[in-house]
Amino acid sequence: MLSTRCSPGPHARRPKLHGPITRLVAAAAASAALGCLMPALAVAATAEDKTQFSVTAGSLSFSTTPSMPTLNAITLNGSAQTTNTTMTNFGVADATGSGSGWNTTVAGQSGATLAANSLALNSTGASFAAQSGTTGTAPTLQCSTACNVDSATAVKIASAAASAGMGTWLTTGFSATSLALATPSTLKALSNGEVYRVNLLWTLSTGP
Repeated sequence: MLSTRCSPGPHARRPKLHGPITRLVAAAAASAALGCLMPALAVAATAEDKTQFSVTAGSLSFSTTPSMPTLNAITLNGSAQTTNTTMTNFGVADATGSGSGWNTTVAGQSGATLAANSLALNSTGASFAAQSGTTGTAPTLQCSTACNVDSATAVKIASAAASAGMGTWLTTGFSATSLALATPSTLKALSNGEVYRVNLLWTLSTGP
């Protein structure tokens, strides 16, 4: 640390002064002495710096592909019946970085001997859970009132509004009655180990 020495040497001669001049010289000496007690200030050095990064858009995809569970077997009893199964979870990954939102639809057609709109999904109590550190607004399921998943026309099952659903989301909380299969009293028993099938097409699209 730098400092300034201001005290006179031991043999310095001090002139004799009187009156106003004496007071003026004394004040100047006091000011100089205070300055001598203060160290010289260091000058700080600054330098501006910056960095940058680029972002490449990813894709919109199913992180967990929708896959219907095997439906419970039916024993004919001469009456119309409804049998229930738990819907399996599915997930969506929006890595586009666009914030445009997205939607999931399903369409299908039951076999020739089973009428369309026989299989319904109810999402009451279910929701989307964030995965892999995802934050932000969650997408929503659209079937709090049952949706016919085997409808001949596409039915919206889930959607994310603009700026929502970004990142990875997985459904959770489907109840044991979330899937309901309605069969009529005229349902025929199949021979030779044959089974009824419901073919479904799931579609994930940009926009809510």
